[in-house]
Amino acid sequence: QVQLVESGGGLVQTGGSLRLSCAASGRTVNNYAMGWFRQAPGKEREFVAAISRIGGNTYYKNSVKGRFTISRDNAKNTVYLQMNSLRPEDTAVYYCAAAGTELHTLVVVNKRSYGYWGQGTQVTVSS
Repeated sequence: QVQLVESGGGLVQTGGSLRLSCAASGRTVNNYAMGWFRQAPGKEREFVAAISRIGGNTYYKNSVKGRFTISRDNAKNTVYLQMNSLRPEDTAVYYCAAAGTELHTLVVVNKRSYGYWGQGTQVTVSS
């Protein structure tokens, strides 16, 4: 099992940047494909970005491409989401998630494939 704890959220103005971190404990994070999701009030939790076990493959929601970057440091057991050019519509609670897989290059987009979730961190972008 792996436990995930997100940090780095906060209040930022439109056009600003934040870097979210997801620290893993328990089983090492290099056993998992990792993803970031977000949930705005009254909306379903949606996919944002995903990265494969060894970090060579990434995939993004269309609206964040070119603005967000997912990365991982397996030595530090941490996954990151660098968010630039933030917009009010990016406001949400952001969740880190882990999906067990034997495949080192697989990116996982479907939230139902993720078995482990953090508690979330709030990101608020003011206009």
